[in-house]
Amino acid sequence: MQKRVSCPVTQSGYGFHRNSLEFSKRKIPNFTIQLRATPMNWKLNWQHLNNLIAKLPFTPENPSVVDSSFIVGTLSYVEWYQTLEVMVKLWELRLSGGHCCNPILKAKVELPSDREELNERLKGVFLEKLNRLINGVLVQTWQKKLGFVIDEIEKLSTLLKKPNRVGVYQELWKKKKGIEGERDLMSLRIDEFKNGIKCIIDYLEDSKNYEDFKVFDFGEVIDWNRIHFIMMRECRRLDDGLPIYGFRQQILQQILSQQVTVLVGETGSGKSTQLVQFLADSGIAGNGSIVCTQPRKLAANSLANRVREESQECYDDCSISCNPPHSSCQQFDSKVIFMTDHCLLQHYMGDKTLSNISCIIVDEAHERSLNTDLLLALIKKLLHQRFDLRLIIMSATVDANQLAGYFFGCGTFHVAGRTFPVDIKYVPCEDDAHHAVGAIASYVHDVIKLVTEIDRTEGAGAILAFLTSQSEVEWACEQFKAPLAIALPLHGKLSYDDQNRVFLSYPGKRKVIFTTNLAETSLTIPGVKYVVDSGMVKESRFEPGSGMNVLRICSVSQSSANQRAGRAGRTEPGKCFRLYSQSDFEDMPRHQEPEIRKVHLGVAVLRILALGIKNVQDFDFVDAPSPKAIEMATRNLVQLGAVTQRDDASYELTAEGLKLVKLGIEPRLGKMILSCIDQRLGKEGVVLAAVMANSSSIFCRVGSEGDKLKSDCRKVQFCHPSGDLFTLLSVYREWEIVPREKKNSWCWDNSINAKSMRRCHETVLEMEACLQNDLNMILASYWRWHPQVHNKCDEVLQSIILSSLSENVAVYSGYDQLGYEIALTGKCVQLHPSCSLLNFGQRPRWVVFGDVLASANEYLVCVTAFEFSSLVSLTPAPSFDFLKMDAQKLEKKVLTGFGVVLLKRFCGKSNSSINNLVSRIRTSYKDERIGIQVNVDENEVLLYASSRDMESVTFQVNDALEYESKLLRNECLEKCLFNGGSAASASVALFGAGAVIKHLELEKRCLTVDIFPSNGNAIDDKELLMCLERATSGNICMVHKYSGMGQDKEENKWGTVKFLTPDAAEQATFLNKVEFNGGFLKMVPSRSIHSSDQKMFRSVLKAKVSWPRRYSKGVGFLRCDPMDVPLILDDISDLMIGGNVIRCEASDKNPNNIVIARLDRDIAETEILEVLRATTNRRILDFFLVRGDSVGNPPIATCEEALRKEISPFMPKKVPFVNSVRVQVFQPKLTEYFAKAAIIFDGSLHLEAAKALEQIDGMVLPGCLPWQKIRCERLFHSSVSCPGAVYHVIRNQLDSLLASLRRRKVGKCELQRNDNGSCTVRISATATRVVADLRRPLEQLMKGKIVDHVDITPKVVQLLFSREGSNIMRTIQRETGTYIYFDKHSLLVSIFGSLDNVDKAQQRFIDSLLALHENKQLEVHLRGGLLPHDLMKRVVQTFGPDLSALKEKVPGAEFSLNTKRHCIYINGTKDMKQSVEDIISEIAQRSFPTQTTGDDADCPVCLCELEDPYKLEACCHVFCRTCLLEQCESAIKSREGFPMCCLHQGCAEPILLADLKSLLSIEKLEELFRASLGAFVAANGSTYRFCPSPDCPSVYRIADPDMVGAPFACGACYVETCTSCHLEYHPYLSCETYQKVKDDPDCSLEEWSKGKDNVKKCPVCRFTIEKVDGCNHIECKCGKHVCWVCLLFFDTSDNCYDHLRSVHRSIT
Repeated sequence: MQKRVSCPVTQSGYGFHRNSLEFSKRKIPNFTIQLRATPMNWKLNWQHLNNLIAKLPFTPENPSVVDSSFIVGTLSYVEWYQTLEVMVKLWELRLSGGHCCNPILKAKVELPSDREELNERLKGVFLEKLNRLINGVLVQTWQKKLGFVIDEIEKLSTLLKKPNRVGVYQELWKKKKGIEGERDLMSLRIDEFKNGIKCIIDYLEDSKNYEDFKVFDFGEVIDWNRIHFIMMRECRRLDDGLPIYGFRQQILQQILSQQVTVLVGETGSGKSTQLVQFLADSGIAGNGSIVCTQPRKLAANSLANRVREESQECYDDCSISCNPPHSSCQQFDSKVIFMTDHCLLQHYMGDKTLSNISCIIVDEAHERSLNTDLLLALIKKLLHQRFDLRLIIMSATVDANQLAGYFFGCGTFHVAGRTFPVDIKYVPCEDDAHHAVGAIASYVHDVIKLVTEIDRTEGAGAILAFLTSQSEVEWACEQFKAPLAIALPLHGKLSYDDQNRVFLSYPGKRKVIFTTNLAETSLTIPGVKYVVDSGMVKESRFEPGSGMNVLRICSVSQSSANQRAGRAGRTEPGKCFRLYSQSDFEDMPRHQEPEIRKVHLGVAVLRILALGIKNVQDFDFVDAPSPKAIEMATRNLVQLGAVTQRDDASYELTAEGLKLVKLGIEPRLGKMILSCIDQRLGKEGVVLAAVMANSSSIFCRVGSEGDKLKSDCRKVQFCHPSGDLFTLLSVYREWEIVPREKKNSWCWDNSINAKSMRRCHETVLEMEACLQNDLNMILASYWRWHPQVHNKCDEVLQSIILSSLSENVAVYSGYDQLGYEIALTGKCVQLHPSCSLLNFGQRPRWVVFGDVLASANEYLVCVTAFEFSSLVSLTPAPSFDFLKMDAQKLEKKVLTGFGVVLLKRFCGKSNSSINNLVSRIRTSYKDERIGIQVNVDENEVLLYASSRDMESVTFQVNDALEYESKLLRNECLEKCLFNGGSAASASVALFGAGAVIKHLELEKRCLTVDIFPSNGNAIDDKELLMCLERATSGNICMVHKYSGMGQDKEENKWGTVKFLTPDAAEQATFLNKVEFNGGFLKMVPSRSIHSSDQKMFRSVLKAKVSWPRRYSKGVGFLRCDPMDVPLILDDISDLMIGGNVIRCEASDKNPNNIVIARLDRDIAETEILEVLRATTNRRILDFFLVRGDSVGNPPIATCEEALRKEISPFMPKKVPFVNSVRVQVFQPKLTEYFAKAAIIFDGSLHLEAAKALEQIDGMVLPGCLPWQKIRCERLFHSSVSCPGAVYHVIRNQLDSLLASLRRRKVGKCELQRNDNGSCTVRISATATRVVADLRRPLEQLMKGKIVDHVDITPKVVQLLFSREGSNIMRTIQRETGTYIYFDKHSLLVSIFGSLDNVDKAQQRFIDSLLALHENKQLEVHLRGGLLPHDLMKRVVQTFGPDLSALKEKVPGAEFSLNTKRHCIYINGTKDMKQSVEDIISEIAQRSFPTQTTGDDADCPVCLCELEDPYKLEACCHVFCRTCLLEQCESAIKSREGFPMCCLHQGCAEPILLADLKSLLSIEKLEELFRASLGAFVAANGSTYRFCPSPDCPSVYRIADPDMVGAPFACGACYVETCTSCHLEYHPYLSCETYQKVKDDPDCSLEEWSKGKDNVKKCPVCRFTIEKVDGCNHIECKCGKHVCWVCLLFFDTSDNCYDHLRSVHRSIT
């Protein structure tokens, strides 16, 4: 070997020796050290270079700094020894961190000895560094950490040996297990680090210590730069702590020994980035490329970049690459190649042996995508041919046993993840706790509720909540409110900047991230400590039975649930809250179902056939799909012309099919592209396929409700009348011509997803490259189709889309609620709300769609309209009978002339009646498409039925409407004749149509019947009522349907029916036990009160009373403490109670009882107990009497009436009694000792209630025995309730209020949560005043504040039924933290929350609602009548999405466009509205002129233009509301004009009760009733009269002329009147006699005195005196003392007695 020596060497061209003096003087350098840049290099400058030179042993000749990315500087030397020492020093400095350059020696004469000498010197330097690393600072640091972990394990072991509670023991045991795993991983990593360094040492020392393989294969030539970078990477690996690093040797050993390996690496183990480097480092993968496949291109790119970054300078510059998809022409000149599984499949189609690949890693195999399964099946076959090929299947949650079994029982290897312990908590939500709101499912409410609870109760840490879709995520972000938290959305449609917000930190705020399954595996978000798992995921599935792709929400798998839980343990210990039970988790599938069983198999079948396999069923699938799915895919390929069936029933590819295989995309999209190319529309075809593949994410509709409305307006300008695909095509065409630097801003301005557009563009470029490279097709770069110009291209594209999606055809049913009927399944589905066709207000007859989206409802998405002629000419012909479908279209018929109330009752509560009618009609005519639609605003009923059934359906609907009209005309109010009575005790009148009295019931006979069907409520309401009408001659006047809540709560009760006469009610009871609808009817007279005067109490005060039913035996038992028995006996012995001296003794049986005998049997327990407690100071626990048998009691109704009569005087007279108090006596059981009753007072009458209860306490009811005294329980009850939604808002205030009330210690307040989510506060106290005081603040908070404003009229409130009104309520609720409740029956609005928030919300509500009302009056509609269908698009194109150009034409006005309703809202004057209408009309008339309608009719009363019009129910004639009110006022004042009828000429229909209730206030309706009652009594003067007491409203029936007058006891004034002479009732006297007596009171006395010796007159005052017995001295009322014998009178009694003794000799 040649060596450099010290003898002179002649330099070429010079006569000097290298080491001669002359040579040195010339300073000609022989050696140059190039300082080359490395990835960690800084930009070298002269200062850096001079600092470096200062550290070198020799100063270089002519050093230089080079401005280059490759060489950054040079050092030149003349002598070799100098050069050698400098090279060694440079590497010493680099190894110690002195610089980052790579020193490369360049000599003018290269001698092998120089290289050997340099390597030997550098080996020593590197070996010294490596030996220091093995036990250096880094290793010592990790060994110290390991020591801390071992100490922690010992501490936990000590704690576990001590006594612990079960829960604590489990926590400690789990913690110990987790730390033991961490210890083992740490130890393995340290050992592997030492092994890696040892491998480098062995290489430098040329050692042969390794046996089978080396961790690093460095090759023959020493590359010191690579070795240094590998050393640094090893240090980083130890520091990073990835678990897979500790298993490197074991994994490589298994891969070396087996052809196939299944590697299961938990989340965070580092498998995706590290394994490819292990294989490339060791060289055991062979000389070919290592290919790592990923399901998605994004993942492949990001992993390639990550591995390239980690392994810089460890391999050649181009050793790591990422290959593009959609091309079979791949370059395999890199050592490590990342690509999608689809890309590798495409390459396989061209190279069946994968000759340039030595190792394949299939990553993320748990996703089991279609391409992954196909790839695994093809590689399995290839493994038999190529024994040098290695396959590694990697995943976090894959079913290792299944894949190992599929690949010949290969080995599996498990790597633990670097995760912290996660505490799993199962918190299943209660059933029916929430109901779906629109398209938002109930579990979303549960997620928000739980997240709010976690934020309130748990410590610091971000919360990650999993939902299923963009709409759910954004809705949750809007609904979640917390002062110290920020809600962030995360889903695939967000821009990169918006997605990146979840990685930012927000000081002082907790991050709450609502996400889709995007965050399940793709992202790791720092700081996440809590995970909320809804357990749901949105999944696309192909249904072979229907041939449709359906997107549904379903449960996740166990592996996905574990992946989600793992998100909480990435950076610290965390918690995962699962909204399902543990049993639900165990019932979930263990792993995600393979995609091959969920998707359309068109691509798979196409590729399998391209491989030459004739029978797809014989293909060796990992998980075989269903035969039906394969058959459906094959049939679809035949329809597309890609496959043809041979004579032997096998299939083969057509030329078209071969092209589709090379394209490698979904066959439908490939067919679309190829068909377009055939029609010279190649550009359009490729773009069409790209936008269809990304159709769901191109339009960006995110943000607040206002932002979404703006997005809708911006979309209108792109909408195309041919449908969604043409709309997307229009978007791409516009985007493409925008300059590159402005594309992002253009997307933002037009609410387009820029990321999706770039993805579409990339797809277009890839497809163009694929067409050019694989099919030799070069596409035109220009467009032939134009969105604004309709030409033949539109029809051609429609036909191509139809031929590509021929199995996805739907036809319009003719009925909007049914939508479109899918041809293959016959199922009716609606267009998606985002469909472009809806922006034109039209529904094309025939459409073709991309998929069916199934969420809360099912929708057709990606819809395109086409002409019927295209369907006829389709080849091959479709598999459905389109001619038959075309003939089955539903007809539409409109019925008009109905009132609003009639239509609402026709519909029934929650449309129950109309739904039942539709169900019956559909069953009768066996057509599920028949529909009935009621438009209350337009007063019309729309019928949808086939031409065959329309006449019959019309008859049935008219019959139902006529029946409801009849009930409406017969409807009456039951009115009490006077206040202070009750509907059960007072006389009542039935007040009905025409404001007349239909019936006056004075005898208190029953008018109402309760109905109890034996088969529950499963009966036909109409059939039942018609049965009652037949039995009672149609006398029904009111129906009260059972609600199942509150006071109606009676088991099995259907409801009550009120009749016009008592006879009709009695006839109805004859139907008792009659068979009906497969069961029996129970018809009983009703005791329930359903008077119109009766109202539900806003607050209640409940008192319990009782009286004994069994007589006392005079013996009682006193219960006390056994120690107190002798002391109490001493105190009460010889005690007198009730006039009797009691006898007492200790009980023989019970040591804590004292027997007391000789008690008065009329004394009650309370009286006895009061005396006993006053006698002794010992504690008496209880006292009760021994009672005998029960005695007869008055009927319950009599007891109730008696209680009412006693209470009535204490109740306010201005309020009907039924609105003040309710009395209910309960039917006693045979074993009960006491009769019990409940008295419920209006909570505002607590003082009156206290006086009334004091009055009845201790009294005896009429008909009861003296000992049956009433006892009022000294504990009064009340309650306040609120719905769950209200409780959620007021919870904090309520808790605080309850705490303050409890501190008063004057009563009891208990909070109770109910099953339906509502809450009730139950109040109890010993005084009514205390109950009222406790209730008042609770009621103020829990009952809310009713919005009461003069401008908020019923007409304004009705705006809350609209979408805009609902949005107002939701927005105010969200922004003020309140809850707004809208009672749709009473039209009252209540606001709940804290007082400050309620006031703010009320003001905002009033302002917003009035503004909406004003805007509603200023609307310009863009559809309807003869307006063109595309008018809204024209308006947007003319004035812009925000109508800014229209604002310039109409200054001062503000405009907003509602795309759903096709109208413009104007904030301005009516003149401005007129200007806008003129402008819009001008735009519309460019197509065709519009027609105008006539003026509105005048009011029939005032003959003026209608003002605030009101339509009468019976005849639908329209009047001014004020005119109708004046008609009512006139009737009230004059007491004439009854019945009140329609004043329209020739009508005379009575004004229905429904109209009167709508027109009049409660007070005015009462006045009208009084006027009508007066008119009725006046008109029937021979039958009825008012009570003679002044202003008494009570009425009684006049006795017949030949009948004796009966007493009338007035319930209002309690005066008794004779019904014959109408004077005070006179028992025992005829009316004539009583009249005489009334005229001359003495005549009756004289008549009575005749013939009676014991009756005489006073001689002084002539007063009649009757003497019964005694002495003959009589004292008259005039003061004189009279002698009864001689009638002499005296001034004093003594004088009278002296007279008797002296004259009559006796006083008797």
